[in-house]
Amino acid sequence: MAQMTPAQMRAQAEAALKPLGSKRIKLLAQIEEIDAQLKPLVRSARDVEVPFRRIAEITGVAPNTARAWSKPE
Repeated sequence: MAQMTPAQMRAQAEAALKPLGSKRIKLLAQIEEIDAQLKPLVRSARDVEVPFRRIAEITGVAPNTARAWSKPE
C-alpha cells in the first residue's frame, strides 16, 4: 500500500467525520426546535409549582436551564 500524503490523510479524516457530523448538526437543530416548544411549557409547569428536579427528570433539561426558562422574559 502506498504511503498517503498529509493532504490525503486530512481528506480521509474529514470524510470520516462528515456523516456523523452532519447527523449531529441535524439533531442539534431538532433539539433547538424542541427547546423552543418546551420553554413555555416549563414556565407553565413552574407556575403550578412543578419542582425543577421533576421537570429535569421528565424533559432531560438541566435544572439550571429550567430555572432560566421559568423566569419572565
